[in-house]
Amino acid sequence: MISLRRHYTRCVRGALASLKTIERPSARRLVAVGLSVLAGSAAFGLQGASGASGPAQAAGTPVPAGFVGMNADGPLFNSHVRLSGQLKKMVSSGVERIRVDFDWAQAQPYAKCSEVPSAQAASFVGCPGGVPTDFARTDRIVAQAAKRHLGLLPVVMYSPPWDASPTGSHIQPAHDRPYGQYLTALVRRYGPKGSFWSANPSLPKDPITEWQIWNEPDLSFTWATQPFARSYVALLRVAHQAIKAADPQGKVVLGALTNYGWRDLASIYKVPGSRNLFDRVAADVYTQHSAGVITILGYYRRVMDKNGDPHKPIVATEVGWPSDRGVASGNPAFSTTEKGQATKLARLLPQLARNRGKLGLAGFFYYTWMTTDHGGPRTWYFYSGLLRFDRSTYKISPKPAYWAFRRTAHQLES
Repeated sequence: MISLRRHYTRCVRGALASLKTIERPSARRLVAVGLSVLAGSAAFGLQGASGASGPAQAAGTPVPAGFVGMNADGPLFNSHVRLSGQLKKMVSSGVERIRVDFDWAQAQPYAKCSEVPSAQAASFVGCPGGVPTDFARTDRIVAQAAKRHLGLLPVVMYSPPWDASPTGSHIQPAHDRPYGQYLTALVRRYGPKGSFWSANPSLPKDPITEWQIWNEPDLSFTWATQPFARSYVALLRVAHQAIKAADPQGKVVLGALTNYGWRDLASIYKVPGSRNLFDRVAADVYTQHSAGVITILGYYRRVMDKNGDPHKPIVATEVGWPSDRGVASGNPAFSTTEKGQATKLARLLPQLARNRGKLGLAGFFYYTWMTTDHGGPRTWYFYSGLLRFDRSTYKISPKPAYWAFRRTAHQLES
């Protein structure tokens, strides 16, 4: 879902044919799982399985710095939205980290410097690994986040056309090495010794130290080869080498898994050597009740413990509910109303805080900050925002969930 921003960008470009269409075909099954396993929460010693907790309980459960995060995509990057103002609003609402896609296809659209049209030459600052690279978009995001001391988790994905998969889709790379070279360029630019910081001494130095390798590779519309584990681990191996060579302390975050993600995590562990290639496990969890999120994360924890990773953290990279019930067709079973969105959110955050120790939960990213609340069938993610962006007037208005998030996040952070 992090690629919702890419949807808006491509609408502007008119490149709808290559748009990532998110239908989550297994989402309804996931809801059933989330409901059916609630009784199993006690096996993990998890609190809040009844779903009865509320924001009043949050104040007594302080969380560490960086625990509260937000996905940043969609109309947040619309030209009519002032990004700096929205990031400032995020900070005042308790957000400490943002998760955003670093679009490889957009940054490296040409395979060779000689292929760059002369009219675009000024946009490409160099040729890392022999590939011309445009850092304009990522520079803007990194600079704006640094000004507000917002941590960043980049999701590095989307293959450029020149490294497209055999299926003709640019989602999955045909070769892993170019992706590793792009990662090297990113770490050398934005990492602890990054050139971006020396070139911008007026900015607070807030280097990126964690990098997420793709998103939802267990789904065919983000990773063409299915079953995905072996081919994805091959990319992960290249990514791990690139990041650690450029920043030995840098952390590799596994591509977020969804639906029955704990089973897919088990399939990754079965690939020889995979356990040593990532420092964090990521989960995108959508289910009907807030307590179901805790239960599902408990399943991830059990798989990790079984495979010798009891101390490796989990990051809930997407959690949330769309408010499309009654206003859109084709909504999944976990859809709700605007009031329900606020209620579920206010229940979830304290539950995440109370169970973070038992789950080994390093933090979460709510999905998402801003949406249009307007879409066709099966576009529930267009209703997931805490804020609503009117496409005709460009007006931004808070939904009840925004106030619930702000109040509860402040209570968690005391």
